[in-house]
Amino acid sequence: MTGPGLRGEAAIVGFVELPPERKPTRPQLFTIEQYAKLAKAALDDAGLDGSSIDGLVTHGIAESDMFAPATLSEYLGIPINYGEVVDLGGATSAGMVWRAAAAIELGLCEAVLVIVPGAYNLPASAKRAPKEFGYFGASSNNFGSPQAEFEIPYGNLGQNAPYAQIARRYAAEFGYDPRAVAKIAADQRTNACATPDAVFYGKPITIDDVLASPMIADPLHRLEIVMPCMGGAGVIVARSDVARRSRHRPVWVKGFGEHIAFKTPTYAEDLLRSPISKAADKAFGMAGLQRSDMDMASIYDCYTITVLMSVEDAGFCEKGKGMEFMASHDLTFSGDFPLNTAGGQLSFGQAGMAGGMHHVVDGARQIMGRAGDAQVRDCNRAFVSGNGGIMSEQVALVLQGD
Repeated sequence: MTGPGLRGEAAIVGFVELPPERKPTRPQLFTIEQYAKLAKAALDDAGLDGSSIDGLVTHGIAESDMFAPATLSEYLGIPINYGEVVDLGGATSAGMVWRAAAAIELGLCEAVLVIVPGAYNLPASAKRAPKEFGYFGASSNNFGSPQAEFEIPYGNLGQNAPYAQIARRYAAEFGYDPRAVAKIAADQRTNACATPDAVFYGKPITIDDVLASPMIADPLHRLEIVMPCMGGAGVIVARSDVARRSRHRPVWVKGFGEHIAFKTPTYAEDLLRSPISKAADKAFGMAGLQRSDMDMASIYDCYTITVLMSVEDAGFCEKGKGMEFMASHDLTFSGDFPLNTAGGQLSFGQAGMAGGMHHVVDGARQIMGRAGDAQVRDCNRAFVSGNGGIMSEQVALVLQGD
């Protein structure tokens, strides 16, 4: 490694990931209650108790639109030396992890809770008007924002259409093989069918099934679009001495990168060359590792086109060659390029903001050797990506076992 960066002395030592639910059966909880239950499960998984924790990273909580770390510290009964709120959309979870690792290496704290509830589901009896919780719709909708003024009035909103726009632009520049892109969804479903907690466990699909599903936003079919569900996930990141006494093989955070260049595609310099390229270069450079050193990749997959773009831009294949790469590689957990080995958000499920944490957990679970029937053989290194907005905020992590 050259220049500033991590020394690889902070590790993921435990994790929790609730089985996703399309029709929730678990009790509806305040987000502070969700944090408490997820934190307890992560601590139990690591074999640690609450007294080990002195750091907390959160995305925010519905019950308090300010002072979230203090509110959670008070509720959990855990005094902290480091607290932070991270807001990077789908890249939030990966961004939380590297910040926790950096805080530990700076000596600010010893162990950090990094928890993301699946959604802000309050009990019906406790729900209030959105304004009371600080919600006025997405921030980009607020009066005076560039998106509210210059895009939304013309119909440029949501996720499906902008990602389809990227796919259509890709087709114009590089060509488009629908079967190669559909194979991403089909291979990830194979991985989900080896992962009992996945929302689509036991429901295999073929490339033809993907292409026969309804067209939602040309060229994206229904089975190429993420499956929303309920859940929650989190990890504990700890200093080396704490990691050594935890229950599982430590997963060291060896490198990270983050790059944010725009919020909406309207202001992107190039729709087909996303910020993950700079983030990945930084992560691999910091870790002193190559793409070929990775044993698996857990890449944010809100859409199949997101995966294809990220694989290219992160440097796993040449730009414009992603279709050939997908078609010629086995993306299943037993294949030559294991990708999203628990099914990814397309087939495991996207539990709101916890969808990004799914990819962190996927990499950690594989390196710990805890993936069961979906275990990648001799898995020691993983690449993890986070993607916010429309290929906007991008975070890359390089994880490694002992």
